Amino acid sequence: MISVNEAVARIARGLTRLSSESVMVAEAAGRVLAEDAVARLDHPPTPMSAMDGYAVRRADARAGAEFSIIGEAPAGRPFPGRIGEGQAVRIFTGGVVPEGADAVVIQEDTVPLASNDGVVLKVRITETPYPDENVRPRGLDFRKGEILLPRGHRISPRDVALIAAGDLAKVSVIRKPCVALVATGDELSRPGEPRKDGGIVASSIYALQAMVRQWGGEAIDAGILPDRPEAFAALPEATKNADLVVTQGGASVGDHDLVQSALKPFGFTLDFWRIAMRPGKPLIFGRLRDTPFIGLPGNPVSAMVCAVLFIQPAIAAMLGMTYEPPIVKARLGSALRANGRRQDYIRTRLVRHGGILTAEPFAL
Repeated sequence: MISVNEAVARIARGLTRLSSESVMVAEAAGRVLAEDAVARLDHPPTPMSAMDGYAVRRADARAGAEFSIIGEAPAGRPFPGRIGEGQAVRIFTGGVVPEGADAVVIQEDTVPLASNDGVVLKVRITETPYPDENVRPRGLDFRKGEILLPRGHRISPRDVALIAAGDLAKVSVIRKPCVALVATGDELSRPGEPRKDGGIVASSIYALQAMVRQWGGEAIDAGILPDRPEAFAALPEATKNADLVVTQGGASVGDHDLVQSALKPFGFTLDFWRIAMRPGKPLIFGRLRDTPFIGLPGNPVSAMVCAVLFIQPAIAAMLGMTYEPPIVKARLGSALRANGRRQDYIRTRLVRHGGILTAEPFAL
């Protein structure tokens, strides 16, 4: 038997980063960047107002000063002229600050003095603005050529907005790893189908598919195989386009656990088998012809524990990412028996007692 850490390392070494592809920014969430995302413009591209108010020259803007309104600058419709002494432009949030202006006095700090049919023609300001008050300068958020997000970064929904703001319609991302998932066992049937005598519903294979998708892969349902060697004959050809083949069940040493023996005539080579852990000891790693192969135990809990420990880092390796185990530190809620030679993975419930995160093991 080998340790969990050695098994993770050997799986990671057996997998390489996949090729890249270009996707539209609207489809980029959850993907991993293959190249740096670099801004194509300054943001904001010009000085813009952060508030509704009046754009003025700071040099002649003192409390009590009066200004003639010479135009307006709504968002998307810049004022075409230049502000001179004693002049102001009505401006709105997101509007381009006119040439000559270097401050925006908010509407609440002004008093209208003259108007025509509801249009203010002259105002008095009641507060002295400081330089660049309420002005977002050009390039405040980022500059053209600046790296917005680095290669290897997984794109979040918030990142999508940043990429779009950088004027990037497409980004280069790592291709999603294609993971072919195969359930094995005479006893298995699909949900909603008639069950065989003594049979059960194949449930955990669907959890594995969801895990693969959550971790950034593309899950392919490659079917349910009965416990007969000849049933495995078509598997290499059926999964030849996958980046990783994962079977569930048939990984142990019983008379009906035949994954290794059934696939050996079709190009299966073993890297390691059996890990010093509980549950999940009979895990298989090797290659089916040229495709990396992981054989999970059939027990649902064992399979999902092994998926977290081994399939997740395998997908991370194919995405070119550094794998970080999902570890949360907590105080143990009750005593456990001493460990043996194998690492024990125990189902627990995380609760807080007096503000302290506590792991309460399920009854064994």
